Formats: sequence, structure tokens, C-alpha cells
Amino acid sequence: MLGNQQGRKTMSDRRAIGAAAALTATLLALTLAAGCSAAPSETAAEEAPRTEFGTVSDAEGSANPDATAPSAATAKPAPTPTFDERAAEKTAALTLEQKVAQLFVVRPEAITGVDTATQAGAVTQEALHAYPVGGIVYFQKNLLSADQTKEMIVNSQAYAQDACGLPLLVGVDEEGGTVSRIGGNPGFAVPNAGNMADVGAAGDPAQAQAVAAAIGGYLRELGFNLDFAPDADICGDPAVDVMALRSFGGDPTLVGSMVAAQVRGFSEAGVLCAAKHFPGIGGVLGDSHESTIVSNKTLDELRAWELVPFEAAIEAGVPLVMVGHLTAPNATGNDVPASINSVIVTDLLRGELDYEGLVITDSMGMGAVGGFCTPDQAGVAALQAGVDLVLMPEDFAAAYQGVLDAVSSGALSEERIDRSVTRIVKAKLALTES
Repeated sequence: MLGNQQGRKTMSDRRAIGAAAALTATLLALTLAAGCSAAPSETAAEEAPRTEFGTVSDAEGSANPDATAPSAATAKPAPTPTFDERAAEKTAALTLEQKVAQLFVVRPEAITGVDTATQAGAVTQEALHAYPVGGIVYFQKNLLSADQTKEMIVNSQAYAQDACGLPLLVGVDEEGGTVSRIGGNPGFAVPNAGNMADVGAAGDPAQAQAVAAAIGGYLRELGFNLDFAPDADICGDPAVDVMALRSFGGDPTLVGSMVAAQVRGFSEAGVLCAAKHFPGIGGVLGDSHESTIVSNKTLDELRAWELVPFEAAIEAGVPLVMVGHLTAPNATGNDVPASINSVIVTDLLRGELDYEGLVITDSMGMGAVGGFCTPDQAGVAALQAGVDLVLMPEDFAAAYQGVLDAVSSGALSEERIDRSVTRIVKAKLALTES
């Protein structure tokens, strides 16, 4: 009896276990079927809205094993901004006042008010915060020794960076020969490179390149990053031409080869350079420092002669072109000096020669341009002509305010200002990243 009871109990237990297993299998099948084929209700959809990474429930732990939230480890890094994007970002970060200040290259005395600047301290720091100019140009009176020059430039650069986040263009006229602020200066152990007329007479572009590389080398060592050289003017009559010693010679092709070689030499040294004085002032009587200088050549005559060295410089990648104050009525149809003449800057240099680098005026304090615009309009006139950088206006504060007023009145648009400032920023970024 006991045995029969135990047998029936065992069979009953087995039936119970079997039934439980069958129930489990049925529930599992139903669950799988629901998971594979059941459509979500509208209520469920509302409670689990979609995002770009799936649904909110996915992010919190979905039953769908394929739906996984991205992790920091698998997320793609942000792309590195391009050079143009970095320049645009730098430009956009500047205030209008800072942008306008960047358009000027001045003597240090123009912003500090001191008689002769030979150091950069608190006065320079305050001046650069008030007027974060694009650049400073030094003359021999500012340059006493190598150590003094280095310290002055290093301090000025630090103040400029602190003021607007951009370095200064630190320039000097160092052609060699009669135009030399450092070579031959008793405070520096650097010989004068000699007149470029002698370099041109040798007829060897390699020598011209070596001279530029040597000049650029000692300039960079001192902290300069811009030399207002080479001279691309073609000499006329050596007996009367004020450019006779500064020019490489009287043949356009020769001068062009020498100028291109020097552009490469300065680039090799890591220093910006400026081919000058567009569209060419060689062979013209008079001195633009004192009064108006005039060329009666037609545009075709300029193309065949004066423009040849500038085309060679552009082909060689010259970073700046300095526009002189030459009046050329037969080429432009008016007597407005080249530096503030859109026919020369915009139509000829930018348009016909397709030049995309920086355009800078010759000194706006010269007599040849003073009679054509008042001090407060010097910067406005140059910018309207297509220039990017205004060099040494007679009255910097007036010229600076004049540009701000022109933007306020609509005579100049902020977009026009931005075009030049972007070119300036690109040149500075290229220097710091080289």
C-alpha cells in the first residue's frame, strides 16, 4: 500500500513538473512573439519619444539588445578647425574698435606720446590696450643695441597679445645701403648689406637671395617679423633718380629676377617682406616724401615696364605689396595718388594682377599724399581704394577715429573692414604657426 502511494506520488510529481515546464515554455513563446511582432501603442510612443540616439527608453535600458547608447569612447572627436576657420574666428572675436586699430601700422611714438621710444613698459602697455594696432615700425633712433631692441619688442608683443590676442607686425626699413636701420648701426655687430644697385650689377639672383636671407636672419633674431623690402622700382637716369642706389637696375627683367630672389630669401629667414613702391616710382623726378610725383605713362606702358618686377614678386609669393604715392593721370584718368586710388589698388593690383596678399600704403605722412586728403580721411581714403594696412598716418588718432566714423555713417561697411582684418589675421597666424 505504501509502495503504491509512493508510486502515485512520484507520477503526480512528474506530471506537475511537466505541466510547469509546459507553462513556462508557453509563456516564453508568447513573450518572444510579442517582442518580435507586437506594434507599440500610441501611448507607448508618446511615453518614449525618439532622440537622435534612439528613444529615451533606449538610453535608460531598452529590451532591444541592438539599441545601445553611444559612449564617450566611441564618439567621433570634433574636427580640427581649418586655417581659414581659425582666422575667421579670431576676426569675429575682435570688437569694431580693435578691428579698426588692426588696420594701422604706426611708429611707437604715435600711440605712446613719448618723444623717442627706446623701451616698452607701462606706457606702451596702456597704449596698446587703448589702440591695439596692427603693427609698429621702428627707426634707427629707436634701436640702440641688440639687447635693448629684443627686450622692447618682446614686451610690446606680450602687451599686444594681452590686449587683443594677436601679435604685432614689427617692421623696419632694412633694404641695405642707404636705407638701413640696423646694418652699420654702431649699436649692433651687423655690417651694412650694401646698396642693391651693386647686387643687381652682379647679375646673380642667388646673391640677391643670400643677401635677403642674411638680412632676414638678423632681423628675426632681434624680434622683427616684417621688412619693408625689396625695392621693385626700376632705375631711370642714375644721375638724377632718387632710387638709383636702392634699385637693382634699369632693366625690368633683371630687376624682376632680383626681387623674386629676395622674396624667397626673406621667406627662407621666416620674415615677411613687402615689394615696393607699386606701381613703380623709379625714373620719376622728385621725391614723394616732399611733394607730388607724377608719371605720364599710360597703363600699357606701365604694364610693359614698371609692373614687370611686381609680377615677378607676386609669382614668387610676396606676402605684402607697398603702394607708393605716384600720380599717373594717363593710366588712371585722374591725379589721385596710387595709394588712395582704386584704379591702381583694386582694378590693377587686385584685379588684373590677381594679388591676394596684404596691401599696405607707403607712409601716409608724406607730402605727396597730404594735399589729397585731410588727416582724419587718410585711412578712409586708403581703405576705399582697396588697401589693407595704413602706414604711419600723419595723425593716427584722427585717422583711426575717421575710420570709425566712416563705418558709423555707412561710408565704409564693417564687412569691408572684416575683409582686410581677415587678411591681416591670416598673415599673423601664419607667422605664429611657422
